[in-house]
Amino acid sequence: MREIYLDNSATTKLCQSAKSAMTRAMEIYGNPSSLHTAGNAAKELLEQSRREVAATFGIRRPEPGELIFTGSGSEGDNLAVLGTALAKPRRAGGRIISTDSEHPGVENALKWLESRGFDVVRVPTKNGVPDLDFLRAALNEKTFLVTLMAVNNETGAAYPVAEAFSLVKAYRGDIVTHTDAVQAYLHAPLNIKTLGADLISVSAHKIHGPKGVGALYVSAEARKRKDLTPVIYGGGQEAGLRSGTENLVGIAGFAAAAKEGFANLSSNIAKMQSLCQFAQKKLDDLPVRVNLPAGDCAPHILSVTVPGIRSETLLHALSARGIFVSNGSACSSHAASPSPSLLAFGLTPQESSSTIRVSFSAENTEEDVCALADALREEIARLVHIR
Repeated sequence: MREIYLDNSATTKLCQSAKSAMTRAMEIYGNPSSLHTAGNAAKELLEQSRREVAATFGIRRPEPGELIFTGSGSEGDNLAVLGTALAKPRRAGGRIISTDSEHPGVENALKWLESRGFDVVRVPTKNGVPDLDFLRAALNEKTFLVTLMAVNNETGAAYPVAEAFSLVKAYRGDIVTHTDAVQAYLHAPLNIKTLGADLISVSAHKIHGPKGVGALYVSAEARKRKDLTPVIYGGGQEAGLRSGTENLVGIAGFAAAAKEGFANLSSNIAKMQSLCQFAQKKLDDLPVRVNLPAGDCAPHILSVTVPGIRSETLLHALSARGIFVSNGSACSSHAASPSPSLLAFGLTPQESSSTIRVSFSAENTEEDVCALADALREEIARLVHIR
């Protein structure tokens, strides 16, 4: 049975260039912090990898502390949110503005801060469009952080982060701005000069790199203001912001995948956009609803509601046929309650529990889409009949 993988927002297949880079890195056994020759070889590979990832942000020569390697996108989110909140005593009890549809890596960090007296305000994102008037009205003298995801991992809604951060900085320039760009990274152009973000978190395994490695970009302004404090303490690696011996093998794979993805960015985006549009046409003939954002959307994510059939039931039926999709964020796929992102989008709890996510990579084909549509048609008919 041919497997058709359509869950690329959960993770992606490791590309060959990443595999090759990781195999080579396994031979470089030294600790990058050691001062002998073996350590220097490891340090050289670490910094070469940092330059290659930084280049995808438009950074030619990363300064110390400008690009921090982390263990995941969620760790980058935690470092950005908790590290900003705890960096300065005067921020205690201050205001953080976010959205009502963030990834758990941000949302659960915010809940932790709320439990300790911080004031968190969440911007509504009905139909996948953040209410920027609400954001503007929420800004006050106690606001020190605004964190808005770039692309929603369940609906594919692309939020107007640059516009939002522009109005934030116009209100007060020292408010720290962070975006979880895990689903946007190498799925859309990322220009740090126009984005207006002080902090940007990304992940390797969403771009055909390995699991267990990510990165956090830190702007020159944030570094100068010392806006960030570590949340992991130890030997002071990564400019003192992320202690722990660096995962050199994973970082090398991350850099190789990032370099390849950046080189093919335009063609990959065009391919995924074409697949999404083709999928929408194929699904038009089925008793399903595609939840398209009212604003901009990412090229690789489709949210599909199948009325009357629970998403888990449909997911397992498709999986039995070798077709892999998701019922939402992989980080919260076992949650019993309806998806907060889908509820924020405007779905009812019942609709949310009947929604699957289809997510593409540039490796997918129209043949994959046709197989999905055929399988959905047959499984919906079967499941409705036996219900």
